[in-house]
Amino acid sequence: MTVRGLRLAPFRGLRYAPERISGLAAVTSPPYDVVVRPDGLRHLETADPYNIVRLILPQAADPAARHRQAAETLHRWRADGVLAQDAEPALYVYEQRKGELLQRGLIGALRLTAPEEGVVLPHEGVIDEVVADRAELMRELAANPEPLLLSYRGDGTRTGATAVIERATRGAPLMATTTEDGFAHRLWAVTDPAELAEVDAELSRHSALIADGHHRWATYLRLRAEQGGGEGSPWNYGLVLLVDTARYPLQVRAIHRVLPRLPLKRALDLLDRAGAAHGEGAAFRVRTLEAPLDEALEELEETPGNAFLLTEGDGVFHLLDRPSPALLARTVDARRPRAWRQLDATVLHSTLLDVVWQVPDRPEHIGYLHHIEAAVEQAATHGGTAVLMRAVPEETVRALAEQGVTMPRKSTSFGPKPATGLVLRTLH
Repeated sequence: MTVRGLRLAPFRGLRYAPERISGLAAVTSPPYDVVVRPDGLRHLETADPYNIVRLILPQAADPAARHRQAAETLHRWRADGVLAQDAEPALYVYEQRKGELLQRGLIGALRLTAPEEGVVLPHEGVIDEVVADRAELMRELAANPEPLLLSYRGDGTRTGATAVIERATRGAPLMATTTEDGFAHRLWAVTDPAELAEVDAELSRHSALIADGHHRWATYLRLRAEQGGGEGSPWNYGLVLLVDTARYPLQVRAIHRVLPRLPLKRALDLLDRAGAAHGEGAAFRVRTLEAPLDEALEELEETPGNAFLLTEGDGVFHLLDRPSPALLARTVDARRPRAWRQLDATVLHSTLLDVVWQVPDRPEHIGYLHHIEAAVEQAATHGGTAVLMRAVPEETVRALAEQGVTMPRKSTSFGPKPATGLVLRTLH
């Protein structure tokens, strides 16, 4: 079969039985890589004994034990009726709302395609160890426990998927809850064959950008290869949320770095030495800002060119900008497109982390945090350095992805992200 574009298939969702839990909000979680460990993990584990975090971030002595534990937990919850499978295959209309922000999309099983087919466009690289861990977990679970977030650009009309979504939201939802972050969530099932065909006819004309979930998408592809997934195999599909950003633009935020083994004083000393060692003058201009966090962030946003905000969590910030052109020429790959070379994340990793600071890109050396306050707090806790970043516009991300150019990993954070635990997909 020739893949024409996005092929989103209905599936029988696995969902919590309301009568068996304290409340839907208490059993949901952010995506696995957004949970701030260990405090965030403990908070979720104590919210309800059936919180989904026990499946996506199981805790045990070693990886194999963790994955077995998650599979045993899922089996037990299904046997006890905590999780029950819907009677009919469906696409699920998913709505998130907070104040003026409204996002709607479709959750379904997306047919997997390789990057060279140009149907699903990654924009970041992945770490093999993380993909291997997620693959072992999903293999043991025989389930996709949480949807990826994918974006596509619709035609701007109220037809096709948009029409199906709007008709669904006029009816009573399958579930509704408000999570502690203030987001209201609602879910509807679309099972009518004519409406499913209407969605397929539109989506098959489009490609999608991976907004959030590169490691999970790579995991889907690895499992398909391992399982020999043919056209009819459940391993040939993966759980996703598809959002039309022509209608519901995503928010794009930065992902910040914490370098727990690099004290701020050493980071600044190495900057001083870097330029002098090659006769290039100052590697970066460094300005000290004794100002509140919000004012320092505003200064960062208004700074032209590459810029970063460093802190050890003591309320003092150091703004790095104006990198030495000679240093950039020596450290940034000139063969890559100009837009890629000018990314803050490119300069951070190619120049600062790889060359000036020589920090290995391993979990014990670099932490990636979505929340500024958490990054600052962790830097203070570990005596390290937080590197606060700026967001990349979605247009830049998509333009690079369409050229087949991947950005440095964890360059962006698209949202709002789907809550984990509202609907799961089994592979049996």
